Amino acid sequence: MAPTLTLKPGTAWRDAWRRCLDAAPEAFAEDRVRNLWDGRWHADGRLLPCQSPVDGSPIAGLPRLDPDAAHHAVRASLDQHRAWRGVPLPERKARVTAALDALTAHRELLSLLLVWEIGKPWRLAQADVDRAIEGVRWYVEEIDRMVEGRAPLAGPVSNIASWNYPMSVLVHAMLVQILAGNAVIAKTPTDGGLACLTLASALAVREGLPITLVSGSGGELSEALVRAPEIGCVSFVGGRDAGGRVASDVADLGKRHILEQEGLNCWGLWEFSDWDTLSGQIRKTFDYAKQRCTAYPRFVVQRRLFDRFLGAYLPAVRSVVFGHPLAVESPDDPLPELDFGPVINAAKAKELTELVDDAIDRGAVPLHRGTLADGRFLPAQDTSGYMPPVTLLAPPRSSPLHHAEPFGPVDTIVLVDTEAELLAAMNASNGALVASLSCDDERTAARLAPQIRAFKVGLGRPRSRGDRDELFGGFGASWRGAFVGGDLLVRAVTDGPRGERLPGNFPDYHLMP
Repeated sequence: MAPTLTLKPGTAWRDAWRRCLDAAPEAFAEDRVRNLWDGRWHADGRLLPCQSPVDGSPIAGLPRLDPDAAHHAVRASLDQHRAWRGVPLPERKARVTAALDALTAHRELLSLLLVWEIGKPWRLAQADVDRAIEGVRWYVEEIDRMVEGRAPLAGPVSNIASWNYPMSVLVHAMLVQILAGNAVIAKTPTDGGLACLTLASALAVREGLPITLVSGSGGELSEALVRAPEIGCVSFVGGRDAGGRVASDVADLGKRHILEQEGLNCWGLWEFSDWDTLSGQIRKTFDYAKQRCTAYPRFVVQRRLFDRFLGAYLPAVRSVVFGHPLAVESPDDPLPELDFGPVINAAKAKELTELVDDAIDRGAVPLHRGTLADGRFLPAQDTSGYMPPVTLLAPPRSSPLHHAEPFGPVDTIVLVDTEAELLAAMNASNGALVASLSCDDERTAARLAPQIRAFKVGLGRPRSRGDRDELFGGFGASWRGAFVGGDLLVRAVTDGPRGERLPGNFPDYHLMP
């Protein structure tokens, strides 16, 4: 019989909320989080109730601004931008470093907020915070050479990002943009991260950094945050539907843009035999329930290898541990080592379940279907936000799971017989961010890899966004605008020589670094 679990003392949402009130009373009130614009915190916006994906309990609600207030915020950010771009680089470096020190001092609270707001296990929540801090510290050391001969943009950078990596993607990008001489605007993701982003912004603003943080509907605020003439650059991370609308807007306006969109990242296996290594890699792909842009939800397998692939795959997926990220057997126990907790919300869990059932009805073969009984939960807790791992063989072309990224712990497997079929299956989504190919023969792998339409292709290993000097972008419909990472992130948000063509995927050209 499984032991009865209890919530780790000191980790309840009310504990985290009280610590936010103590750490940044200017940004948090007893009943709400404030918006940040014109250098001040405002108790404005219509509150939208929110629930934690962890257990369905109420957490801080989004203070949604209306379009008029958003336009005021953008105009105020332009004033901040014009002042900040004249601040000497040594002072910018000193202020950003002070902000990083403050984030470091509040590392555990920021991590706990990520657990409650977006369901990250403790290990992964800490990693998200650490990557943001350590990544920006690297830029502080390297920024002098990066901005030599370059200037800040004419207006602030507007950031619209998904909920899954508030710190290591969004806050990281904002601080580098500031370091390069720009004011920044960020829209809080609708699905989570409000309190974490608010605390991080409050700590940074205390050091004099020019940040605007607002909440609201993407559709209602896009006129201000995307199309407003004051905006110097739009940085977007999210799905293809929303990204396509943003792309149309910025293309019409000729505005600088960075649009990271989803793609179906595939892992191919051809003439392969190192199954022990692959088994460990497969379990790792389930980190954070595959809710990241570089997750691998599709395995493309040579048919004659399928039995040996299953021998490596099934033990790996059955070893995945999921459940309540803060549940322990004894109050003195450390927080659990989980592969993932909930998906982002109960609606997403329901959507994934329906997609799986629909694919099976249309002919997909279920190879593995976990159950909630496999998870680690508190007694009688709400588990509607949880999705056990599922693996389907041969999703039919009529199923969305055939060509789209599920953004959840759902794997699909496609069998192929020829190299041409392998490449066609791996390129099913018209471009991806990452891909991997496991093949014993290095020459064969080197010949096939360039034909895979992904920005990064790993040979026998997974790929990720990367940190510090590693570049990042996408092929096809997975990316529009300037590529980022390393020097390219700074180049994307600064002006260089007249006539400069930035590496990226633009309407009129595609230029690799």
